[in-house]
Amino acid sequence: MQTNKPRDVQVLPIGTDTTVLRSRSWTRLRFEIEYALAKGTTANSYLIQGDKIALIDPPGETFTEIYLQALQQRFNIKDIDYVILGHVNPNRAATIKALLELAPQITFVCSNPGAINLRKALENQDLPILVKRGEETLDLGKGHHLEFIPTPNPRYPDQLCTYDPQTEILYSDKLFGAHICGDQVFDEGWEAFNEDRRYYFDCLMAPHARQVETALDKLSDLPVRLYATGHGPLVRYGLIELTHAYRQWSQQQTSADTTVALIYASAYGNTATLASAIARGITKAGVNVESINCEFADPEEIRTAVEKAAGFIMGSPTLGGHAPTPVQTALGIVLSTATNNKLAGVFGSFGWSGEAVDLIESKLKDAGYRFGFDTIRVKFKPNEVTLQTCEEAGTDFAQALKRATKVRTPRTQAASNVEQAVGRIVGSLCVVTAKQGDVSSGMLASWVSQASFNPPGLTIAVAKDRAMEPLTHSGNQFVVNILAEGKELRKHFMKSFTPGQDRFAGIETQEASNGCPILSGALSYLECSVQSRMEAGDHWLVYASVDNGKVLNQDGVTAVHHRKSGSHY
Repeated sequence: MQTNKPRDVQVLPIGTDTTVLRSRSWTRLRFEIEYALAKGTTANSYLIQGDKIALIDPPGETFTEIYLQALQQRFNIKDIDYVILGHVNPNRAATIKALLELAPQITFVCSNPGAINLRKALENQDLPILVKRGEETLDLGKGHHLEFIPTPNPRYPDQLCTYDPQTEILYSDKLFGAHICGDQVFDEGWEAFNEDRRYYFDCLMAPHARQVETALDKLSDLPVRLYATGHGPLVRYGLIELTHAYRQWSQQQTSADTTVALIYASAYGNTATLASAIARGITKAGVNVESINCEFADPEEIRTAVEKAAGFIMGSPTLGGHAPTPVQTALGIVLSTATNNKLAGVFGSFGWSGEAVDLIESKLKDAGYRFGFDTIRVKFKPNEVTLQTCEEAGTDFAQALKRATKVRTPRTQAASNVEQAVGRIVGSLCVVTAKQGDVSSGMLASWVSQASFNPPGLTIAVAKDRAMEPLTHSGNQFVVNILAEGKELRKHFMKSFTPGQDRFAGIETQEASNGCPILSGALSYLECSVQSRMEAGDHWLVYASVDNGKVLNQDGVTAVHHRKSGSHY
């Protein structure tokens, strides 16, 4: 994919009286975990021209100028009657303000939480707003009798889907999207997008799996032929399969035995970004997250979530030297509800001082709670290293809960014949290393196999909860360092690392031509490019082509890993 292209707006008719305007960025836009694959994104907006004209989901401020220019070149902006907002965030405020200046006749259409957010974002209590709840409609004429379906979740409590029975298009806002930029408007060859759609789901939807299931139920009776998504290709060809996948992925989360209550509030979106990264770390370790935005949750919802959870994590911004009132209320509920044998965690972002984080941490420590990770404090906006630390902290938290569950239910059965037989497969001991931007990682691996001669290629099995996993997506590069007999490097990479800890401190390395670390003490190394991934139970099976390589120690003998059972490393 080319990343040096300028941002632009792609305009195309997609149905009767209906046009899409795709604002495209070919590079990563923001430091949020759902953008981490760095494949660019599109912000999709739509225009329906009935007797009345409705504009759906204008993009964020990154695109304000080019979007309004493209809109004005093709349409009379003074003729727009409605602007429908699937969700409202501060990032959209600049575009909406500029739109209002050009077209003051506009009436906004959104959910009730959306109206609150919109008035706050625009600092205007007198905006003309039509609040739409379930079962309510808006007739644009020419058969475009729009229906509205609220599909809220903790991150987007104001999310509203719009359905047009005339074209059978569902404007799905955040649902069914992907952060990928390309020339394809629709999803022809939809299987090529599976990895990106799954990653988007895991980052944005998995922490709200219960609410996603509710949304799917609400939408299931609509005869839909196209998902007009907020990001990425529009879903036409793989619609049935993607809908089924969303159901399946949601059920994987909600059926998990262990749950973490993730309770937070976010003033400017930064604390919510941290929450997403922590949630991603928890869910990829096979633990369910019950995500709660305490600004919109009632006390009973918080109490119920904490009661059934094996652990809880609280996050807060600091406003005027204090935690926001909803966070203080939630903290009181947690302290009165959660027994102190539950694992706890605290995180937060702040501008100048982080008193809210300190307050929550001290209250929980005084009450005798154990912490699953060191408290995370982030000044201003998080960067990619911060997000890596948050994701690894979430995974550590989940693994600690799973270990505690195993202690309570000790395994009494010996390894089965199958497990013993599988364990006799011998693999060479390797350290896989990768670097992307400022983020680097390394892991000990023995499930590495040659997979092809032409081109030379290999497969590597990466456990879903490994810190290395986010760096092994299609398009990523890594180095396989094949170890010689001896224990020094092996011991170094067998130890536990704290979230965000430098894996290469004290180890002699050099830089490969693909930018990843080579271990100078390795027997040999291979520079690899990930071509594809396949989900394989609790692992991802990664196929990579070998681009370069060298034997560093001609006299060494390859270290191999012998196991007694195939049920563990």
